[in-house]
Amino acid sequence: MYRSFFKRFIDFLLSGIALLILSPIYAVLAYKVKKDMGSPIIFHQERATKGGKSFNLCKFRSMTNEKDADGNLLPDSMRRTKFGTFLRNSSLDELPEIWNIFKGDMSIIGPRPLRTVDNVYFTEKEKDRFLVRGGLIPPEVLKNNPTPTWDEQLEWEAEYGRNCSFVTDVVILFKVFQLLFNRSKSDYGEYERKPLATERKEYKLEPQA
Repeated sequence: MYRSFFKRFIDFLLSGIALLILSPIYAVLAYKVKKDMGSPIIFHQERATKGGKSFNLCKFRSMTNEKDADGNLLPDSMRRTKFGTFLRNSSLDELPEIWNIFKGDMSIIGPRPLRTVDNVYFTEKEKDRFLVRGGLIPPEVLKNNPTPTWDEQLEWEAEYGRNCSFVTDVVILFKVFQLLFNRSKSDYGEYERKPLATERKEYKLEPQA
């Protein structure tokens, strides 16, 4: 009952309230992003949620569109601004995802939605992450680890998909502030991993049909 009704009801109610309360902050951040990095203000990317269904995830952009002489985008580290790094360290870049929660694409708490093109690289056990909607606040909060490996992250997310409960969500909600504090101390804004597809190809893990 919690998964099928109450979790979605809580998501809808709290995200709606948050959108109203945070509207002044959205306006300030949008102005700063526009001034610092130009348009578009919001970054969209196709991600996967419950059942592997795709949707367009919204985030404040944290990088410029600077390109090299051949017209190719420069590496992420060269395009990220000081304000963009602040957005990532503080997780403020993820505030637009509250709109995704309100619409029903995501949940407040759940596995981080990854790119739909990565779906084929999950093991059968890891696909249990799709038993629930993707979330703004990830299960890794319980592990107090702001920079997990892909294997760790996907294992924890699959475990959450199988065992999601009201009690678990309450604990995660209270521990998220500790994770944000650890992110600020760990230079999370500079943290980069190889794309999941790249890493798994290097380990010779073939895409799953």
